[in-house]
Amino acid sequence: MYKRQGWNEIEKEYTLKELNDAILNHNVLESTVKGFDKSNAYVSLCKGVTGIIPKEELGIYNKKNKYVQFEVVGKNYEGFTLSRRKVQKDSLDWAINELETGKTVNGIVRNIQPYGAFVEIGGGTVGLLHIEDISIARMKTPEERLHVGQKIPVIIKNIDKKEKKLNLSYKEFLGSWKDNVKDIVEGQKLQGIIRETSKDKRGLFIELKPNLVGMAEYKPNYEYGEKVKVIVKRIIPEKEKIKLKIVKENAVNRDTSC
Repeated sequence: MYKRQGWNEIEKEYTLKELNDAILNHNVLESTVKGFDKSNAYVSLCKGVTGIIPKEELGIYNKKNKYVQFEVVGKNYEGFTLSRRKVQKDSLDWAINELETGKTVNGIVRNIQPYGAFVEIGGGTVGLLHIEDISIARMKTPEERLHVGQKIPVIIKNIDKKEKKLNLSYKEFLGSWKDNVKDIVEGQKLQGIIRETSKDKRGLFIELKPNLVGMAEYKPNYEYGEKVKVIVKRIIPEKEKIKLKIVKENAVNRDTSC
């Protein structure tokens, strides 16, 4: 039965005894991918010993992933034979059947698309983190918050057992409205980022923190991603709202990073 391994992401050196024991006990190990050819992937195991993952045992794999988890399934004169596909299957079965909605797990961002990020939670099992579940503040691309290879905690938002798919959420780890507003007071000057305009042009939504957005009076000629200076006019805890005023019209910077 699959037992989830934590990610260390270091170039691990195993002893020959550990590798032989892994064959008998079906242990899940982790190490560094050293290279590929048309038939195999090659994994560092210990000094002078390389593991071979045949193409058919590699499973779904992005070559940008430097580290892999695998089982040692045998050995021959060439070295140890490894299987990533088996770990993927066992890991997915574990995730679908053992995880519960609301549980927190650690993951690694493996791929980023305009609509969200794919996060591996171990053994090749990947869940989808939709863009709206990355933070409260809206963004045009997940790359404004995340990068490939980044380690993040995620919450299991939904498990589709029929389709064997996982949906994840990250925004809970950026703090609640109360957490984010506790060091802000009325009259304080801050820097924010324009995130969107209300549909009826009643206001501009300005990000103060990834999980904290206030609204200022609508003014034309502001674009998404512009950095602006604001003053906090009013904090309304019972409605979890902040009213802002843009105080420096020429504070334009189109760098969309936070």
